[in-house]
This record gives sequence, C-alpha cells and structure tokens, in this order.
Amino acid sequence: MSAPVHDLIGIGLGPFNLGLACLAEPIDELDCVFLEAREQFDWHPGMLLDEATLQVPFLADLVTLADPTSPYSFLNFLKQTGRIYPFYIRENFLPHRREYNQYCQWAAEQLASVRFGQAATRVEHDGTSYLVSVASGQVFRGRRLVLGTGTTPFLPECARGLGGLAIHSADYLARRDELRATKAITVVGSGQSAAEVYLDLLIAQPAHDYQLTWITRSPRFFPMEYTKLTLELTSPEYTRYFQGPPEATRGPLLRSQQSLYKGISSATVDAIHDALYTRSVTEPAATTLLTATELTGVGRHPGGYRLALHHTEQQQDFDLDTEALVLATGYRAAVPSFLEPVRDRLRLDRQGRYLASPTYSVDRADREIWVQNGEEHTHGFVAPDLGMGAYRNSVILATILGREVYPIERRVAFQEFGVPERLLETKELAG
Repeated sequence: MSAPVHDLIGIGLGPFNLGLACLAEPIDELDCVFLEAREQFDWHPGMLLDEATLQVPFLADLVTLADPTSPYSFLNFLKQTGRIYPFYIRENFLPHRREYNQYCQWAAEQLASVRFGQAATRVEHDGTSYLVSVASGQVFRGRRLVLGTGTTPFLPECARGLGGLAIHSADYLARRDELRATKAITVVGSGQSAAEVYLDLLIAQPAHDYQLTWITRSPRFFPMEYTKLTLELTSPEYTRYFQGPPEATRGPLLRSQQSLYKGISSATVDAIHDALYTRSVTEPAATTLLTATELTGVGRHPGGYRLALHHTEQQQDFDLDTEALVLATGYRAAVPSFLEPVRDRLRLDRQGRYLASPTYSVDRADREIWVQNGEEHTHGFVAPDLGMGAYRNSVILATILGREVYPIERRVAFQEFGVPERLLETKELAG
C-alpha cells in the first residue's frame, strides 16, 4: 500500500517548526507530519546553563503572538505543570533557557503530527508530490515542505578539524568538565554565547585554578541594543522594508545591525563585571579580556594550541598559548544535502542561499516549499528571532490555505521605514 499524501511535511523540529505544528494542529483540513532526526526535542543542549535566560519575553513562545488562546502556550505549560504562580511571583518576563526547552518538550509530546527519530536522507519529486526518505527506509509523501533544519555551528576556517579540546560553544556543557581540568582556557567570540561561557568558567575558576582568556574581534564588549524604538525593527513592516533594497545594500545593512541581535545582554555584561570586581577585593582574577583582536590562525602542539592573533586597532600580530579553546563563533544556515535531487525546484541566490519570497517560500513555483530561519539575508536579522516565529508561521499557513486562520499584523511600529508614500505624493504635487 502506498504512503498517504500529506498536505504538508515539516523537516526538522526546532522552535519554529514546532510552533507551526502547534498552530496547524487544530486546522481540520490540513494534514501535516513533522520529521525530526533526534529522539526528543532538545534546543541547543550544549548551552542550557542553569542561569541562562531567553533574550525575549515569554510572549515569544511557540504560539501566543499568533493565537493567545492556544493550549500550547507557555502560560498553559506553566499552569499544567504547577509553576504559573512561582513564575508570576518571580516578576521576570524572560524564561530560563532550560525552562523554555522543557516547555517545547511538553508541547511536542502532545502532538500526533510529530515523528522523532526520523532523519531525512533524500527528498525527491515524482511529478505530483514530494517523497521524503528517512534513515529507517520509510518514505513520507507530501504536497508541500517546510524546512526547519535550522542553522549549524560555524567555525573559522583556521580553526576547523583541530580535534582535542578545541570545541564550538554548542558542545560546551558536554565538555565542560574536561575544560575545567585544564590549566588554560581561551574563549573566542563576541556574542551572548561567548559571554555566558566566559561567565560560567569565571565563576568556577577558583575551584579549578586555570588561566582564563576571552578574545573578541569587536572593538568592545557590545551590549545588546534593547530600546523600544529599536525593538520596532523586529516587526512585520521592517521585514517587508528590508526585502526592498538590492542584495548589495542588504548585506552591509545587516552587518551594521549586529548589536541588535548578536550583542550581549546587559544583565550578562553586568554579571561578568560584578564577578570580576568581587574577585578583585581579595586578589585579581587570573583572566585576560582582549577586544579588537582577531583569530588568524591556530596551531596544535603537545601542550594544546598556539593562537595567532591580530590586534585590528594597533595592527599588531601576537601569539597566545592555551590548553583548551572554546569557539563561540556562531551558526550558519545552509541548504541541506538531502535536497540535492530537488535543487532545480529551489530558488537560490548567487551564493547558493535560499531566495525567500515575502511569504517565505523558496521554490520556483512559489507555493510548495517554505523555510524557517534560513532567510536572514533576504528578510533581515529577525529571521532567528523567536518573537517572529508565530508571525512567520501565520503567513505560511495563510499562503497554504488561502485564508488567514490567524490574523496577520501589517503594522505594529510607530516609526516609518523608508520614505512614506504620502511624502512622495507631496513632492510630486510640489513639482
């Protein structure tokens, strides 16, 4: 008997496709299945530090900004697990990252459309539908795909294939005990992950007695910009505005906005300074913090690694020896190799990246394949923002169904992005 043809197959189950599964669940005319390679939901397990919180409020959960009445909301999770009053008394809108992971696991467990342990290996098209083969040999058929494969850890070219205790921050917790047993640890990176790893190692330093160094290429330890008018850039209208300029304009614009989404939370910056100050009351911490310093090379030797560094302001080259290396160098989106058989159906740019439409579709027909968090270069820095997940899923569902199951906001910001039409009309009248 041939496999049933689903209306939609989701490949990958991060927060965004999980949110889509939750929002699709009550829609009777939509038959969906969501495939995930792992045996359970686990969101960045290597960085689930005890004190780490999300950088967005709890309203940016899987569903609330699309449907506040959904049974899959974070508040309902708290209610069902007996934690809503403690969360209320805590008076902090930012959930712990571990707590958010537990919430996502709770939501996934309730969904009949989710299939864990199903790693996609090949996607083909037979002329009428997509065939998604998984490692077990099973084949799922669907009319449409939503790609939620997320991003993968990125390492600078000079730091690839080193082995030993040169790790990406994605593996930090799994290797933390090994790191703490060394005599010298260096953290490389400019964002929140680097700061959290450094703070965790700084707090544990007195008990383990290692030298700790933090290197950032940025000219200072940039805090996340978090003022309200800046937050309006995480809006539907700014996403639309960002899609307007050509690629040559969007690239530099995106790089200029790194402090909006790749900076460090002010609470983490303050916690680091407080820890350093408290330590200095008795004696200075055995630590070095270097800004404006670029990693240009890494060599391995019996004692660990020799880092080739370049100070970008003083134009000086120097070396640093370390026994362990944590590279908090971010993540990158890529087109998975399992899509190669249908690559001719995808819309890609000159760099081989998804060329997403305003409705997040990436297929040439503009109605069959959508992407989650693979469109930063076309839609702006909000692509990985949890707060925009429910909006994007509302758009995807409306495109598939031809109607808005969940109302889609057109304007939420007070400010204008670009030249308002009314002012262009004024100029024409004056001319």
